[in-house]
Amino acid sequence: MARYYPTEDTFINIARGLVKDTSGESKFGATPEISVSQTATIWDKSDTLYPWSAFATASILNVDSSSASDVGESVTIVGLDANFNPQTETVVLTTQTNNNTTNTFIRVYRAYMSGTTSNVGAISIQVGSTDVAVILAGESQTLMAVYTVPAGYDALITHGAATVKAGSDMTLGMYIRYGGVGAFRIGHQAEISPNGYNYQFGVPLRIPEKSDIDIRGRANSNNIRGTAAWDMILIKKPLGS
Repeated sequence: MARYYPTEDTFINIARGLVKDTSGESKFGATPEISVSQTATIWDKSDTLYPWSAFATASILNVDSSSASDVGESVTIVGLDANFNPQTETVVLTTQTNNNTTNTFIRVYRAYMSGTTSNVGAISIQVGSTDVAVILAGESQTLMAVYTVPAGYDALITHGAATVKAGSDMTLGMYIRYGGVGAFRIGHQAEISPNGYNYQFGVPLRIPEKSDIDIRGRANSNNIRGTAAWDMILIKKPLGS
Protein backbone atom coordinates (compact mmCIF):
# COMPACT_ATOMS: atom_id res chain seq x y z
CA MET A 1 0.00 0.00 0.00
CA ALA A 2 1.40 3.40 -0.98
CA ARG A 3 2.22 5.79 1.85
CA TYR A 4 1.32 9.46 1.75
CA TYR A 5 3.25 11.96 3.80
CA PRO A 6 1.27 15.23 4.00
CA THR A 7 3.06 18.56 4.18
CA GLU A 8 2.07 22.20 4.43
CA ASP A 9 5.00 23.25 2.22
CA THR A 10 3.46 24.54 -1.02
CA PHE A 11 6.69 24.19 -3.01
CA ILE A 12 7.09 20.54 -2.01
CA ASN A 13 3.47 19.88 -2.94
CA ILE A 14 4.02 21.49 -6.35
CA ALA A 15 7.12 19.34 -6.94
CA ARG A 16 5.11 16.25 -5.99
CA GLY A 17 2.40 17.11 -8.50
CA LEU A 18 -0.24 17.64 -5.81
CA VAL A 19 -1.26 21.17 -6.86
CA LYS A 20 -3.66 21.20 -9.79
CA ASP A 21 -2.50 22.88 -13.03
CA THR A 22 0.78 23.93 -11.42
CA SER A 23 4.37 22.79 -11.89
CA GLY A 24 7.88 23.96 -11.07
CA GLU A 25 10.70 24.83 -13.47
CA SER A 26 14.35 25.61 -12.75
CA LYS A 27 16.53 27.20 -15.40
CA PHE A 28 20.29 27.60 -15.22
CA GLY A 29 23.01 28.67 -17.59
CA ALA A 30 26.70 29.43 -17.89
CA THR A 31 28.80 31.19 -20.47
CA PRO A 32 32.41 30.16 -21.17
CA GLU A 33 33.55 33.77 -21.43
CA ILE A 34 32.32 37.33 -21.80
CA SER A 35 34.98 39.80 -22.93
CA VAL A 36 35.49 42.96 -20.93
CA SER A 37 32.91 45.69 -21.73
CA GLN A 38 30.83 43.22 -23.77
CA THR A 39 27.23 42.13 -23.11
CA ALA A 40 26.20 38.56 -23.88
CA THR A 41 23.51 36.03 -23.06
CA ILE A 42 24.42 33.53 -20.35
CA TRP A 43 24.48 30.38 -22.48
CA ASP A 44 26.91 27.92 -24.05
CA LYS A 45 28.54 30.38 -26.47
CA SER A 46 30.97 33.17 -25.61
CA ASP A 47 30.31 36.85 -26.37
CA THR A 48 27.00 36.10 -28.09
CA LEU A 49 23.44 37.35 -27.68
CA TYR A 50 20.90 34.58 -28.08
CA PRO A 51 19.59 34.52 -31.71
CA TRP A 52 15.86 34.91 -31.10
CA SER A 53 15.39 36.09 -34.69
CA ALA A 54 16.14 32.55 -35.92
CA PHE A 55 12.64 31.60 -34.74
CA ALA A 56 10.66 33.86 -37.05
CA THR A 57 8.56 30.78 -37.81
CA ALA A 58 8.42 27.25 -36.44
CA SER A 59 11.30 25.35 -38.03
CA ILE A 60 12.83 21.92 -38.44
CA LEU A 61 15.99 21.66 -36.33
CA ASN A 62 19.29 20.19 -37.45
CA VAL A 63 21.56 18.35 -34.99
CA ASP A 64 25.32 18.01 -35.60
CA SER A 65 28.32 16.86 -33.58
CA SER A 66 31.91 17.96 -33.91
CA SER A 67 33.00 14.35 -33.24
CA ALA A 68 32.22 11.15 -35.16
CA SER A 69 32.33 9.35 -31.79
CA ASP A 70 28.84 10.70 -31.05
CA VAL A 71 27.23 8.85 -33.96
CA GLY A 72 24.63 6.45 -32.55
CA GLU A 73 23.90 8.59 -29.49
CA SER A 74 20.58 10.33 -28.82
CA VAL A 75 19.86 14.01 -28.21
CA THR A 76 16.60 15.10 -26.60
CA ILE A 77 15.38 18.61 -27.45
CA VAL A 78 12.93 20.48 -25.21
CA GLY A 79 11.03 23.52 -26.44
CA LEU A 80 7.74 24.74 -27.86
CA ASP A 81 5.78 23.86 -31.01
CA ALA A 82 4.25 26.29 -33.50
CA ASN A 83 1.40 27.01 -31.05
CA PHE A 84 3.79 27.63 -28.15
CA ASN A 85 2.82 24.36 -26.49
CA PRO A 86 5.53 22.25 -24.79
CA GLN A 87 7.22 19.79 -27.13
CA THR A 88 10.02 17.25 -26.69
CA GLU A 89 11.71 15.21 -29.40
CA THR A 90 14.64 12.79 -29.35
CA VAL A 91 16.96 12.68 -32.36
CA VAL A 92 19.32 9.74 -32.93
CA LEU A 93 22.59 10.81 -34.53
CA THR A 94 22.69 8.41 -37.48
CA THR A 95 25.46 10.53 -39.01
CA GLN A 96 27.82 13.16 -37.63
CA THR A 97 25.89 15.97 -39.36
CA ASN A 98 22.49 16.74 -40.88
CA ASN A 99 20.27 14.89 -38.39
CA ASN A 100 16.85 16.56 -38.55
CA THR A 101 13.90 16.70 -36.19
CA THR A 102 10.54 15.38 -37.38
CA ASN A 103 8.65 18.20 -35.65
CA THR A 104 9.03 21.94 -36.04
CA PHE A 105 9.97 24.15 -33.08
CA ILE A 106 9.21 27.83 -32.45
CA ARG A 107 11.50 27.87 -29.38
CA VAL A 108 14.20 25.67 -27.80
CA TYR A 109 15.25 26.12 -24.17
CA ARG A 110 16.96 22.84 -23.23
CA ALA A 111 18.69 19.83 -24.83
CA TYR A 112 20.46 16.87 -23.32
CA MET A 113 22.15 13.60 -24.21
CA SER A 114 19.69 10.78 -23.62
CA GLY A 115 21.77 7.85 -24.84
CA THR A 116 24.31 5.79 -22.93
CA THR A 117 27.32 8.15 -22.74
CA SER A 118 28.28 11.80 -22.53
CA ASN A 119 28.94 13.67 -25.75
CA VAL A 120 32.51 13.53 -27.00
CA GLY A 121 32.15 16.52 -29.31
CA ALA A 122 30.13 19.71 -29.15
CA ILE A 123 26.51 19.14 -30.16
CA SER A 124 25.03 21.95 -32.26
CA ILE A 125 21.27 22.32 -32.67
CA GLN A 126 20.50 24.71 -35.48
CA VAL A 127 17.82 26.54 -37.40
CA GLY A 128 19.42 26.69 -40.82
CA SER A 129 23.04 27.53 -40.03
CA THR A 130 22.28 29.36 -36.75
CA ASP A 131 22.99 27.70 -33.42
CA VAL A 132 19.93 27.85 -31.15
CA ALA A 133 21.30 25.36 -28.58
CA VAL A 134 24.74 23.91 -27.91
CA ILE A 135 25.84 21.05 -25.68
CA LEU A 136 29.51 21.56 -24.93
CA ALA A 137 31.77 18.51 -25.10
CA GLY A 138 31.37 16.29 -22.05
CA GLU A 139 28.57 18.35 -20.45
CA SER A 140 25.63 16.18 -21.66
CA GLN A 141 23.21 19.11 -21.35
CA THR A 142 22.82 22.70 -22.43
CA LEU A 143 23.47 25.56 -20.02
CA MET A 144 20.96 28.07 -21.38
CA ALA A 145 19.67 30.95 -19.27
CA VAL A 146 16.84 31.55 -21.74
CA TYR A 147 13.22 30.47 -21.57
CA THR A 148 9.81 31.08 -23.15
CA VAL A 149 6.61 30.73 -21.12
CA PRO A 150 4.27 28.17 -22.77
CA ALA A 151 0.87 29.16 -24.14
CA GLY A 152 -1.89 29.06 -21.55
CA TYR A 153 0.44 29.56 -18.56
CA ASP A 154 1.85 32.31 -16.41
CA ALA A 155 5.33 31.98 -14.90
CA LEU A 156 5.90 33.23 -11.35
CA ILE A 157 9.62 33.75 -10.73
CA THR A 158 10.42 33.13 -7.08
CA HIS A 159 14.21 33.15 -6.85
CA GLY A 160 17.32 34.14 -8.82
CA ALA A 161 21.05 33.52 -8.40
CA ALA A 162 24.28 34.30 -10.26
CA THR A 163 28.05 33.90 -9.92
CA VAL A 164 31.28 35.09 -11.53
CA LYS A 165 34.82 33.76 -11.24
CA ALA A 166 37.16 35.17 -8.60
CA GLY A 167 38.52 38.64 -9.33
CA SER A 168 35.68 39.54 -11.68
CA ASP A 169 32.44 41.48 -11.58
CA MET A 170 29.42 41.56 -13.86
CA THR A 171 26.23 43.53 -14.36
CA LEU A 172 23.42 41.04 -14.83
CA GLY A 173 20.06 41.75 -16.43
CA MET A 174 16.92 39.69 -16.83
CA TYR A 175 15.51 40.88 -20.14
CA ILE A 176 11.89 40.07 -20.97
CA ARG A 177 10.00 40.31 -24.25
CA TYR A 178 6.42 40.29 -23.03
CA GLY A 179 4.12 38.09 -25.09
CA GLY A 180 7.00 37.34 -27.46
CA VAL A 181 6.52 40.58 -29.40
CA GLY A 182 8.19 43.98 -29.46
CA ALA A 183 11.48 44.76 -27.79
CA PHE A 184 13.17 43.11 -24.84
CA ARG A 185 13.14 45.27 -21.75
CA ILE A 186 14.84 44.96 -18.39
CA GLY A 187 12.81 43.12 -15.76
CA HIS A 188 15.44 42.71 -13.03
CA GLN A 189 19.05 43.83 -12.65
CA ALA A 190 21.92 43.11 -10.26
CA GLU A 191 25.62 43.71 -9.76
CA ILE A 192 27.46 40.40 -9.36
CA SER A 193 30.70 40.07 -7.37
CA PRO A 194 32.75 36.94 -6.56
CA ASN A 195 30.57 36.59 -3.45
CA GLY A 196 27.69 35.63 -5.75
CA TYR A 197 24.11 36.84 -5.83
CA ASN A 198 20.90 35.39 -4.41
CA TYR A 199 17.55 37.12 -4.54
CA GLN A 200 14.25 35.89 -3.17
CA PHE A 201 11.29 37.70 -4.70
CA GLY A 202 9.03 38.78 -1.85
CA VAL A 203 6.23 38.90 -4.39
CA PRO A 204 6.90 36.52 -7.30
CA LEU A 205 7.61 38.23 -10.61
CA ARG A 206 4.75 37.36 -12.97
CA ILE A 207 5.62 36.71 -16.63
CA PRO A 208 2.70 36.06 -19.04
CA GLU A 209 2.38 33.37 -21.68
CA LYS A 210 4.64 33.38 -24.77
CA SER A 211 7.04 35.84 -23.12
CA ASP A 212 10.76 35.34 -23.79
CA ILE A 213 13.30 35.56 -20.96
CA ASP A 214 16.97 36.24 -21.74
CA ILE A 215 19.57 36.58 -18.96
CA ARG A 216 22.45 38.78 -20.11
CA GLY A 217 25.71 39.71 -18.45
CA ARG A 218 28.11 42.60 -19.03
CA ALA A 219 31.74 42.04 -18.02
CA ASN A 220 32.93 45.14 -16.17
CA SER A 221 36.53 44.54 -15.12
CA ASN A 222 38.02 41.72 -17.21
CA ASN A 223 37.02 38.66 -19.20
CA ILE A 224 34.69 36.52 -17.12
CA ARG A 225 32.90 33.23 -16.86
CA GLY A 226 29.42 33.82 -15.48
CA THR A 227 26.47 31.71 -14.39
CA ALA A 228 22.81 32.48 -13.77
CA ALA A 229 19.82 30.51 -12.50
CA TRP A 230 16.24 31.08 -11.51
CA ASP A 231 13.25 29.14 -10.17
CA MET A 232 9.65 29.63 -11.26
CA ILE A 233 6.19 28.20 -10.86
CA LEU A 234 4.08 27.63 -13.96
CA ILE A 235 0.36 28.09 -13.34
CA LYS A 236 -2.31 27.37 -15.92
CA LYS A 237 -4.39 30.41 -16.83
CA PRO A 238 -6.61 32.16 -15.99
CA LEU A 239 -4.64 33.68 -13.14
CA GLY A 240 -6.45 36.83 -12.18
CA SER A 241 -7.44 37.41 -15.80
